[in-house]
Amino acid sequence: MACWEDSAKLIGQHSRTDAMAIKKSDLYSSLWASCDELRGGMDASQYKDYVLFMLFIKYISDKYGNSNDFAPPVTIPKGASFKDMVALKGKPGIGDRINTQIIAPLVNANTRLAKSDFPDFNDPNKLGEGQAMVERLSNLIAIFQKPELDFSKNRAEHDDILGDAYEYLMRHFAQDSGKSKGQFYTPAEVSRVIAKVIGIAPANTKASTTAYDPTCGSGSLLLKVAAEAGKRITLEGQEKDVTTAGLARMNMILHDFPTANILAGNTLAAPKFKDGEQLRTYDYVVANPPFSDKTWSTGLTPAADPWQRFVWGEPPAKQGDYAYLLHLIRSMKGNGKGACILPHGVLFRGNAEAVIRQELVRSGILKGIIGLPANLFYGTGIPACILVLDKENATARKGIFMIDASQGFIKDGNKNRLRERDIHRIVDTFRKQVEQPRYARWVPFDEIADPKNAFNLNLPRYIDSSEPEDLQDIDAHLNGGIPERDVEALADYWDVLPAVRTALFAPLRPAYVRLQLPLVEVKAAILDHAEFAVFNRMALQRFADWRAAVTPTLTGFDRDGHPKALIDTVSEELLARFRTVPLLDAYDIYQHLMDYWAETMQDDAYAIAADGWMAKPARIVETDKKGKTKDKGWACDLLPKPYIVARYFAAAQTALDATQAELETISASRTELEEEPGLFNASQLMHSTDFSDHGMH
Repeated sequence: MACWEDSAKLIGQHSRTDAMAIKKSDLYSSLWASCDELRGGMDASQYKDYVLFMLFIKYISDKYGNSNDFAPPVTIPKGASFKDMVALKGKPGIGDRINTQIIAPLVNANTRLAKSDFPDFNDPNKLGEGQAMVERLSNLIAIFQKPELDFSKNRAEHDDILGDAYEYLMRHFAQDSGKSKGQFYTPAEVSRVIAKVIGIAPANTKASTTAYDPTCGSGSLLLKVAAEAGKRITLEGQEKDVTTAGLARMNMILHDFPTANILAGNTLAAPKFKDGEQLRTYDYVVANPPFSDKTWSTGLTPAADPWQRFVWGEPPAKQGDYAYLLHLIRSMKGNGKGACILPHGVLFRGNAEAVIRQELVRSGILKGIIGLPANLFYGTGIPACILVLDKENATARKGIFMIDASQGFIKDGNKNRLRERDIHRIVDTFRKQVEQPRYARWVPFDEIADPKNAFNLNLPRYIDSSEPEDLQDIDAHLNGGIPERDVEALADYWDVLPAVRTALFAPLRPAYVRLQLPLVEVKAAILDHAEFAVFNRMALQRFADWRAAVTPTLTGFDRDGHPKALIDTVSEELLARFRTVPLLDAYDIYQHLMDYWAETMQDDAYAIAADGWMAKPARIVETDKKGKTKDKGWACDLLPKPYIVARYFAAAQTALDATQAELETISASRTELEEEPGLFNASQLMHSTDFSDHGMH
């Protein structure tokens, strides 16, 4: 009983509103749900600007509001913090006061910010008029007042929860923004592939390393490159849309890259990054330009291009894909590396593009092509590819490494998405340049230049990724039996389990075999076979060895640890141990761990990184729109509630279960009595009896 009482006191002491660790999944989903509810009829592409600004002002206020640094990356003027915005809640003219008292001083105090970065908080067309605007903005501010959104204690610098929250919101806004308005966001999975295949890594980067994105959108692709570098590097980007450029600047600050230089303007007609009159060149260049841009030449005379980008030929007037690619190539240093996302059409379209493509192949700069699944991108459903560029040793290059990754994805709502296993397989295959049937091969220039191909780079010409045709055997259909070629097709299994094959099949006639036991007994015969038992023990031992190897890493993880580094370590170890196990797909096993990480384990890791190994129960107190609070019981994030109940409240739970079962039995009996024809209705008895006559008050 003492244990019960002590635990009850402990649970009663803490409220969910105490400074508990931020649970990533809860934070993201509640932020999105709250913001989406407030959106009303406003277009997602417009509403995102307000929500993302609120996230930004909350972050910089928490992180830099009380900074003692001589020159903090962001200056918060007196009276222009999130706290000052909270003070405006419910007041008339709140929209105008946010514009003049919060945004204007911020812009004036920070040269990297511009007024055009921020939305108009006094726009009645978007936010409503009078009291409607006051309520909407007050409610929006209230969302970001949640105690769990305190980022002043955001310790895990390389696992920036807020930056990831910004990405999460942008992804959801991109999904909701319709066909042409979701282009500001490159899916994070694709960005990660690009960042990894261009070869940037901590070992080959330093502070002076430069990375550039000429069509940077909200900056997510550039930030993934920076993350892969593992250290501070110089980031520069240009974006045509002024508001999106503002999103990118905020995104850089939220990811702790406040010195990144993001400029607004048309990259092709008026590139902003120049050294003198020449285009500036970079170590790494990446881009996800607008697909098949029909207005690419606006403000530009390609034949007289001041920066000599079109010496291989002028792209078609209505197809701007190669214009952006040629700008990328011109912006790479002599040993620079890059990657560009483009529609598949660039691989095979003719006329002017065929001429440019031939020059591109002959230059040796095109190191690889990665074909992606269809419907990955917001704003278009067409399949795209990544062109990987590398000027280093380009003249010595003799071929192009091609990957057809179009079949590796999972459905996610109305879009497709690369899984962790798909990303890892693409990157591993490209880095090691390993040929795999129906997936990847190195194609020599001679084959590409052969008249039958004529520099057409369409992937199906070189990689047949289709499933083998299911051949029908008429003899087997008419006379019974299994063709030996069908059994031989499972050769990988018989190499490991030769005796299982002998136990299952017997000769029937030349080139045909028969099953030696009924079909329903086949599965049991395999699972019970001694050979399979040996294989099974070997696979389970690999898992046990992995678990033993990573347990010290997991138990040693503590406060201020880096969750992303943790999962990288343990997942790579798992993948390495299963690569050599026959019959099992190591990437499939890896995906199981990554799914568990996403669903459960990462929340625990972030909680430990914030508070250490502290399993702190807390009351769940919810507040409704009228300000009334309701106690919804208790929870414990790090230690699941059932474990606590089993340890401290086992007897009480047993008694409660018994009482619940008794209640259900009585309820069922009462229902039977009420519904039984001809019996006195129990409910009538309850209503017709005057209990006061019997002394029951």
